[in-house]
Amino acid sequence: MKTFCGRANPTTGALDWVEESEEYDYHQEIARSCYADMLHDHDRNKKYYEGIRAAVSRIKARGERVVVLDIGTGTGLLSMMAVTAGADFCYAVEVFKPMAEAAQCIVKKNNFSDKIKIINKHSSDVTVGPDGDMHEKANLLITELFDTELIGEGALPSYEHAHQNLVMAGCEAVPHRATVYAQLVESELLWSWAQLQPVEVEGLRLVPPPAVGRCAGAHSVCDIQLSQVSPSSFTPLSPLCTMFSVDFSRPVSSAFQSHSTRFVAQTGGRAQVVLSWWDLEMDRSGTIVCSMAPSWMYPQPAMAPWRDHWMQSVYFLPEESRVAEQEELSLTVCHDDYSLWYSLQSHSLQDAPAKAPPSRPCCTCQAHLVWTRSRFGELNDRRRTGSYIAALRSVLSEDSVCLSVSDGSLLPVFAHMLGAKKVFSLENSRMSRQVIEEVLEANSVKGGVELLEIRPEQLTSQDLRGEQISVLMGEPYFSTSLLPWHSLFFWYCRTALAGILRPSATILPSSASLHMMAVEFQDLWRIRAPCGTCEGFDVSPMDEMIQRSLDFRESREAEPHPLWEYPCRALTQSTAVMTFDFTQCVPKQPISSQGSLPLIRSGRCHGVALWMEYQLTDDVTVSGGLTQPISEQGTCEWSRHRRQGVYFLRSAWDSSGDGRAAVSYSFTFEPSLGDIKMDFSIITQ
Repeated sequence: MKTFCGRANPTTGALDWVEESEEYDYHQEIARSCYADMLHDHDRNKKYYEGIRAAVSRIKARGERVVVLDIGTGTGLLSMMAVTAGADFCYAVEVFKPMAEAAQCIVKKNNFSDKIKIINKHSSDVTVGPDGDMHEKANLLITELFDTELIGEGALPSYEHAHQNLVMAGCEAVPHRATVYAQLVESELLWSWAQLQPVEVEGLRLVPPPAVGRCAGAHSVCDIQLSQVSPSSFTPLSPLCTMFSVDFSRPVSSAFQSHSTRFVAQTGGRAQVVLSWWDLEMDRSGTIVCSMAPSWMYPQPAMAPWRDHWMQSVYFLPEESRVAEQEELSLTVCHDDYSLWYSLQSHSLQDAPAKAPPSRPCCTCQAHLVWTRSRFGELNDRRRTGSYIAALRSVLSEDSVCLSVSDGSLLPVFAHMLGAKKVFSLENSRMSRQVIEEVLEANSVKGGVELLEIRPEQLTSQDLRGEQISVLMGEPYFSTSLLPWHSLFFWYCRTALAGILRPSATILPSSASLHMMAVEFQDLWRIRAPCGTCEGFDVSPMDEMIQRSLDFRESREAEPHPLWEYPCRALTQSTAVMTFDFTQCVPKQPISSQGSLPLIRSGRCHGVALWMEYQLTDDVTVSGGLTQPISEQGTCEWSRHRRQGVYFLRSAWDSSGDGRAAVSYSFTFEPSLGDIKMDFSIITQ
């Protein structure tokens, strides 16, 4: 059965009514779930298996039957480990129906159906009793309910309920304990993701609104692959602090708690950011530890396990503060049932009254709701800002009438500061408009830019007070963009605005180009690679389920990834495969491009990286992808601000690097759909 669904088109800006199978969302959820990443995490699996064996042995040694409750069973892997280790029976709970069905198939395929019962419920709905889901309470609790922040998937409420209703007092638990660690640092790079920095424009200083500087920011955690942030990018102000532990074998509370650690500052600096991660002790002995520490914490960084399902966390302090070397400080972490937040206190004032633990941060300035953290970083990128200022300087004159089309952009403010006669800006929301108004007011140029909350196709000459636009500009940046080419919305806006442009109007950027190259991923390939056998168990039914969902549509589409977090090597040269001329309106006919790129470096080709570059003027280009030329070895440096597109090949290809094999490509831009269809294959001579 098919149904009509209304979907906002991020490229055309239109609301498209499309006919979709009723199973579309189901398949999309499975295709993008990245379950394979967890099963490819051998370190995690091995440590769980060791912890389960030890717990089962202890219970057996007491002469008890081993009854397991496995919450969040996924594929059923941990339950199968438990039965193999000697458990008498397992109740495996999985709330996601497709995964529960896959687990049922996997358990049957591995001949454990008589020892493992799959329960397709949330654990808080599971019942115990003769007619219940569980006939008896468990004495071994196994869970994998964690996210990068440890508790963000509701681990604490689930544990709390399980101890109250589903497991025996004094039960064994795997993992046995989790411990959260934190380090206070100064980092210009990371702080640039939280606060707007001043900008120099033609000798004038553009400052952020005071309300932004006072704001504690967004409450959500910033989870990243911290291994890809070089230690040279931050200065540690504290030692690595142990903040708190949770013992999962005892009753757990999901109520608000706070924990403080006192330390002496290692060096002076600006306290801005807290880096945090956690580890799991799989056994009571504390000898089986699964750590989420970034690679640079390991004696041999190359030996650090890679994971994408558990990364590291960056927390931004409510306000920046100066600390002195040897100053006594306390770092406090608070948590509710789903999230953590940090604060810093100084003990330099002897009689300072003790402060109550701070409440969860909440954005009060609206800027942190309008701008994502990567967007803050983009706005604070001096090199990028310099490119836009140089481009604007080259096209503006004292009689320029400018119109900006980008969400929450500073370009119109720059244009005013550079002396344009009149500047208009289209804002996509009232909140975005208010943030830019506050920027203007903070710099005493309120009224210098007229902000219009109007869609491009509805804008009239009357809205512009009879003016015709001489400079149409955009970064382009739109909050609805997911894939790089979604920024082509600027082209559709330019087309809709054609009637109010002067015949000689300058369009900035004048064009955009889509670039590609074939790559070998260091680790990202794991999220799409089939598992087959995991720790001796056949999990192929899960591979088949994911492949069916990928074949439904996703395998023919690119997906967005911030490639600065996921190292890769270029196996081909990079090349522009499509160019979009913004000086002209969007054409009626499709634009197509075909060709091939020889594989000139040896390695395993996992797929294709895609990004956009914008030609602001003849001399100025801004890249949303590569920021440096590819090295001789194929090393790539990527923009930290934009996500790139990744198209995974169905099967990886081993390249000898002699150029005899090539990646064949085909692209078609459909103007009516605002979409780019693409296809790739490996060809050999």
